Amino acid sequence: MISETQFQTELQLIIQNAIREDVGDGDHSSLACIPKEAQGKAKLLVKDNGVIAGVEFAKMVFNYVDANMKVETFIEDGSEVKYGDVVFHVSGSSQSILKAERLVLNSMQRMSAIATKTRNYVKLLEGTNTKILDTRKTTPGFRACEKWAVKIGGGENHRFALYDMIMLKDNHNDFAGGITNAINKTKDYLKNNNKDLKIIVEARNLDEIKEILKSEGIYRILIDNFNFEDTKEAVRLIGTQCLTESSGNINEKTIREYANCGVNYISSGALTHSVYNMDLSLKAID
Repeated sequence: MISETQFQTELQLIIQNAIREDVGDGDHSSLACIPKEAQGKAKLLVKDNGVIAGVEFAKMVFNYVDANMKVETFIEDGSEVKYGDVVFHVSGSSQSILKAERLVLNSMQRMSAIATKTRNYVKLLEGTNTKILDTRKTTPGFRACEKWAVKIGGGENHRFALYDMIMLKDNHNDFAGGITNAINKTKDYLKNNNKDLKIIVEARNLDEIKEILKSEGIYRILIDNFNFEDTKEAVRLIGTQCLTESSGNINEKTIREYANCGVNYISSGALTHSVYNMDLSLKAID
């Protein structure tokens, strides 16, 4: 994963672009009917059940829009919530609250859905030594928040992007003239460019597992779309030479069985690409 400094930069870029997209030259609905000096207060109301996420991000949004707004937090990120819970109060300029409202809700609704799904997967893996990973199958422009939500839900982050880890998938291997060629070219590239990046290599069958194991310095083997029996055999072949990761259409019904095969990680794009937003609303209060 990227550094904390770069991660914070990504979050600020998300906020800046989202406000640019949503506000443009002004929130004319609010400017038209609410006095500039008007002060207000609103509550973040939960209308669903699950794991709340995005509270700290919401504070960042409010601060970006108007540093004078105040947030009183009652429920922290990662907490399980139910219908009717109030997560926080925000107070300050009424115009500022309304300007930030949609970005806060859009972000928290999606982040909470991701955190909830991740928490469910984590619970399904309890008692095993397998950890759940996210993927790059994220919403364009919102990746940092979605990966943050996975962490809030108890999962772990895979690589952030194409630049912070080497991942040789089937197309890389085929275009490079085979797995061994791809690995050797990658090692030369890293050496020639003075880069220290971990290498993950995807295998489509047991023969490819055996070929990968002939090369040293592989961080993790991606055991992609294997059945249970072949996954167990792959784990046996790999032993302690490198880490193992299962992927490929793994869901709530099959995740436990794959974990029981002995893999270190299971990666799931569904954590971020197949969720239904949690129902939240921001309501004005006296």
